[in-house]
Amino acid sequence: MINNFLALPIFLAAPINPDGIAAWAVNIMESLGGIGVAFLIALENLFPPLPSEIILPLAGFTASLGTKFGLISAIIWATAGSVTGAIALYLLAYAFGRERTRHYMGKIPLFKVSDIDKTEQFFDRHSQAVVFFGRMIPIFRSLISLPAGVIGMNFPLFLLFTAAGSAIWNTVLIGAGYALGENWHIVEDYVGIFSKLVLGALLLAAFIWIGKRLWERRKTTPSADSTENK
Repeated sequence: MINNFLALPIFLAAPINPDGIAAWAVNIMESLGGIGVAFLIALENLFPPLPSEIILPLAGFTASLGTKFGLISAIIWATAGSVTGAIALYLLAYAFGRERTRHYMGKIPLFKVSDIDKTEQFFDRHSQAVVFFGRMIPIFRSLISLPAGVIGMNFPLFLLFTAAGSAIWNTVLIGAGYALGENWHIVEDYVGIFSKLVLGALLLAAFIWIGKRLWERRKTTPSADSTENK
């Protein structure tokens, strides 16, 4: 009993072995080094369900071991991966085209062409700031490349602000993982809370928008009684 009690602090201090996505990411980084970091982050941009709050702190933790790459190298490779994934989404949206996007979005229930016009006007005016800050917000990190491609945002500026925003986000999360070492998972916990808050805000905004549209439709649709009276 006493031996078990004395062993408890050692147990609590033991490193947490990664599993699932984390174990897969570690294997790739250990096998490919910095290129593996770039590959994972590019993939995270293309498939947002892959969480950067796991991959980036893990890259920092791996960098702290000093066996495959260092801190600066991890940040550079991660930023290269971010830009590569963003370019792929930008080109995909650019190829799909503005008119085709307007055509299909105009068929979405409750959606109006005026909504598309307002969105395009807002993005035209604030595209640089939206791309820059969007790269530091979960969920938006990947999606922000799509409207940039649809409206054909100036490509060099898109690259510049994508790289700048991505570099800040990557530096913060990789640096935290580097500093925390075996406790890298703490970063995931805090960023996970931030992600949930962003998702909650998006859902709330969506519910408000849908409610507003339904109310507008109800006001403009003639009632059955008024139709019969006519």
